[in-house]
Amino acid sequence: MEDAKDPTERFADRVRDYVKYRPAYPKALLPLLRDQLGLHPGAVVADVGSGTGILSTLFVDFGNVVYGVEPNDAMRRAAEVLLAGRRFRSVAARAEATTLAPRSVDGIVVGQAFHWFDAGAARLEFLRILKPGGWVALIWNSRRTAGTPFLVAYEQFLGRWCAEYPDIRTQYANTESLETLFGQVGYRQDSLANQQVFDYEGLKGRLLSSSYAPGTDDPQQPAMLRDLRRLFEEYSEEESVRFEYDTEVYYGRLSSIPVP
Repeated sequence: MEDAKDPTERFADRVRDYVKYRPAYPKALLPLLRDQLGLHPGAVVADVGSGTGILSTLFVDFGNVVYGVEPNDAMRRAAEVLLAGRRFRSVAARAEATTLAPRSVDGIVVGQAFHWFDAGAARLEFLRILKPGGWVALIWNSRRTAGTPFLVAYEQFLGRWCAEYPDIRTQYANTESLETLFGQVGYRQDSLANQQVFDYEGLKGRLLSSSYAPGTDDPQQPAMLRDLRRLFEEYSEEESVRFEYDTEVYYGRLSSIPVP
């Protein structure tokens, strides 16, 4: 049973599905950060809230040394297996106390995790570990909730079965938290297109990878999965459905002057 009071444990029983069915991040993220923030292959990057290593992989492939900071044991072990023998350093720690050395990283990336952080405490920690002129990029794969009949129907499905979903979704890219993190200098925003195509097993795994979906110990799960099967059969084309995402990127350099 996941601990609702401790966000670092929310995905402990969902790691297998998370590894297999969560979306990767678009490769267009790399030239965006190169052009706007000076990312280069020799940079040292901290991936804070690194989970199973999905985002870390993008930067390791680019040539970066990546410190994956992740407090959840099961997710961290999955990243260690995925990136074993490569330029990946696994760190068992939280965003608010990374244990990294002062002024040790050129940039910080956060994929699909900043909404779980204490923004004020994370800001102080990020300022401590960043080199002078260091940068931060917060990234979310934000699933589109309209645009196709399936996307609309899936959003309605989540409303029926996932009581926590509305509250969690509204936490993404919360303006107050972003301003707390970046300070008076502020931040910029860009959006990149992304997608996944699923058969039924993929759709099921993608749903069950979400922290707000009823787990195996929830008596509602069997009925939810029957409804998911019905939805798939109604909206699939050639035995597949498509998730479309806007990969939202909020980035900038941290001001040492706090928000008043």
